[in-house]
Amino acid sequence: MAGEQMKSAATLLLLLNFCMYAIILGIGAWSINKAIDHGFIIDSGFVLPAHFSPIYFPMGNAATGFFVTFSLIAGVVGVASIIAGLSHVRMWSYDSLPGAASAATIAWSLTLLAMGFACKEIQLEIRNARLRTMEAFMIILSATQLLYIAVIHGAVVSRR
Repeated sequence: MAGEQMKSAATLLLLLNFCMYAIILGIGAWSINKAIDHGFIIDSGFVLPAHFSPIYFPMGNAATGFFVTFSLIAGVVGVASIIAGLSHVRMWSYDSLPGAASAATIAWSLTLLAMGFACKEIQLEIRNARLRTMEAFMIILSATQLLYIAVIHGAVVSRR
């Protein structure tokens, strides 16, 4: 009985995380597109400024480029971990747990890294509403991904 409740909780967390990772990827793709469209045009006569950053974003602050880059990486790895998680939920056996748990842990660690840059971006202030949404989702995802890892490991403990 407890295993079925854990399975339902894992499925719910997987769906929630998938939706949030998809939104992160959408906003991150928009940010990258805007940065490419409004970036520097370098030709033979152009001299770079003294504090030039190759990760330049016209919106946000100095941490925006790193935050968006690592958010996109965390989003792609997060979606991949959800695919492994869905396979585990479908089988719900000890054999499928290590793959799902390791993929979820890697996605969680990358999400924590992106969340660190989100915290730095919040500290530096100047940013738009889309970046604020990404920051909030990264902070929420760091908690829900950890909760998912705890749920799939809790199901193993409850079966012994």
